[in-house]
Amino acid sequence: MFTQGWKTSERKYDVIVERDARIPVRDGTLLAGDLFRPAGPGKFPVILGCHPYNCEVQTAPLRPIGYGNLRGYIEAGDPAFLVRRGYVQAVVNVRGSGKSQGKFQMMGPLEVQDVCDTIQWLANQPWSDRNVGMFGVSYFAWLQLQVGALNPPHLKAIFAPWGATDFYRDVFYHGGILAHGFLRHWSLNWDNPRPMSWCREKMGDEQYRRAIEAALRDEDIVAVADLRQALENPDKGRSPAVVDVILNALDGDYYQERNVNYENARTPAFLGACWGMYGLHLPGAFRTWKHWKGPKKMVISPPLYLDRPVYQYQYESLRWFDYWLKGIDTGVMDDPPVRLFMSPAAQWKSAKDWPLPETRWTPFYLHAGGLLSEHELWPDEGCDRFEDSTFAHHELTYWTPSLVENTELIGPVVLDLFASSSDAEMFVFATLLLQDRDGQVHELTRGWLRGSQRALRADSEPWDPILAHDKREPLEPGKIYELRFAMVPTARLVLAGERIGVRIKGADNEAAESRLQQIARGCLWRQSPWRMTVYHEESHPSHLLLPITQGNLVGTFLSGGELPDIEPGEKPYAKFHMPKE
Repeated sequence: MFTQGWKTSERKYDVIVERDARIPVRDGTLLAGDLFRPAGPGKFPVILGCHPYNCEVQTAPLRPIGYGNLRGYIEAGDPAFLVRRGYVQAVVNVRGSGKSQGKFQMMGPLEVQDVCDTIQWLANQPWSDRNVGMFGVSYFAWLQLQVGALNPPHLKAIFAPWGATDFYRDVFYHGGILAHGFLRHWSLNWDNPRPMSWCREKMGDEQYRRAIEAALRDEDIVAVADLRQALENPDKGRSPAVVDVILNALDGDYYQERNVNYENARTPAFLGACWGMYGLHLPGAFRTWKHWKGPKKMVISPPLYLDRPVYQYQYESLRWFDYWLKGIDTGVMDDPPVRLFMSPAAQWKSAKDWPLPETRWTPFYLHAGGLLSEHELWPDEGCDRFEDSTFAHHELTYWTPSLVENTELIGPVVLDLFASSSDAEMFVFATLLLQDRDGQVHELTRGWLRGSQRALRADSEPWDPILAHDKREPLEPGKIYELRFAMVPTARLVLAGERIGVRIKGADNEAAESRLQQIARGCLWRQSPWRMTVYHEESHPSHLLLPITQGNLVGTFLSGGELPDIEPGEKPYAKFHMPKE
């Protein structure tokens, strides 16, 4: 790739492959990985990727296909691309997976320390120029962000889109509700896993046994057969890691050990995700953008994830690594700090920061009759309610009138509900919808809340309420509570003639229309029948805060923006006559 002003490293090397290299870390454990080196003299910078999956498949010469369950874990990228351009690429199994020794920590602190040791080992090899970068998506990116935040001396840059950074909120507990679907599917992709039991080590055998017995009394958990089987066989196969997640139902030490510590994160970082991955990776991109202190770029791409094997970002990553590892000015730091893909025009929008400085968060109130409007609530509009049970999952949906202006939504979305439950708990699944001009309904993003975990953290912003998830406070049946929670940020140009909606349910039983929507499903459902009441009146103004960046200057028209027909018998206006002098 080149322009009139710069060019990237040229393609000129053949590739030397070394399978099953053994890399020692500080406690003597040997990690196994594959090394790909340029066939030529000299020293080269190194690109590292670490993972718990099958190592051979990561770099198999497969023709890319769309993201799917069977190939979804092939996330290392094509090593031949970078190696032919003068880089070494190392793809290494984390401890306790594949052919690596030790116990699998599933992103634990010893695993992060191992990666730092691996970087040091790579820097000391005779073919290395002591400059190391990291590459890869999902698990590869999660580890990059943890390691990059520690600033190991030879790590010069990371390329880490699709990186979750809060394992409680982003991955395992959506709004405090266990997201077992992803956990169960993901664990099946680990290669030869030998997981440690974090809870057993922390609790001791007796307390661990009692905690499992308590979990087996939770009717919502045992209704999921795989979860029940893991609890009944906590030492078998992948079960120790699954049980750790089940038993850590509140945010605490288990997740804090695995989350990114941004306090001194200064490694140059390329961040991002795609708009469709709101059920896993997307929140982490914005959180990292907010807190990362080093040089950074962020790209939020089309809602398609990436083909597998991963290849689409190869030239962008080459520009990034050429700049930070080889000192070649590829113009990458002259690009806008933030680039956002916008549907339906399929064009890119540039921004200086996130959220966009021009954002106007505008309240759209939930009205009687399923109306969503900026209009203030009328007196005595009352409430709506729905029932949820194993027999039927009902819902409430509120829609704006058809828009008369093209209106751009970019940014965090907040739902502020005044609601009550018929018992001591409620699960809330909220979905932001768009109805196009043909009447087709599209799911834009989603938010979740377990009512007993409604408390907010002190560092919340008006546009970013952060749930604390450090305790459960049972609801008083029939009492009205204000439930304020975030939906995952989104971006969409809503065209004139389209409508915006919000759907509220007690379960996520909607059929998924894509694999990415499927990832945003799979949470626990309540087994006990219950009823939720949503209040929308002057004293309980339930509303949706939408991030408007363009348009909606006049606001929606309750009339739909259409003038009424002339009624039969209606007389036309009399002609205007000037008075006689």
